[in-house]
Amino acid sequence: MKTRTLMILAIGCGVVIMLAGAVFLFQLTGEPDIAAAVPLGESAAVGDMSVAVLRALETNGVLDVSVRLGGVADEDGAGGFRLIASGRPVSPDFGARSGLCGATTVSSQDCLVRFDVSTADGMSRVLFYERGDDQARWVLDGN
Repeated sequence: MKTRTLMILAIGCGVVIMLAGAVFLFQLTGEPDIAAAVPLGESAAVGDMSVAVLRALETNGVLDVSVRLGGVADEDGAGGFRLIASGRPVSPDFGARSGLCGATTVSSQDCLVRFDVSTADGMSRVLFYERGDDQARWVLDGN
């Protein structure tokens, strides 16, 4: 094969790659923006679950979040909570203590989700609840 043919093929491949990148960027502009945070006290429908964050209180490196859950009976209904504390993920501590969230029921119930945030550097706290493909978030800064 001649050098000229190889050069034309290389330029053609480059043009195709650039067009594919342009199409991808165009698709990204059509993506929906991130949903606004749910205000404290308001319910959010997350999949088949109704979730409301009532208040959050941080004491001695432990963040206690009071929530109201209901809508479906599920042994692990409260397992969808995650916290981002100063840019780091923190998993909840469900333990076996009374009042901590666990199984959920069809009727709404108030319970507590506890996080150990003693290793977090700053005061930024964002709580997420995920169920299926749905998600809601609450900004807990300054609460």
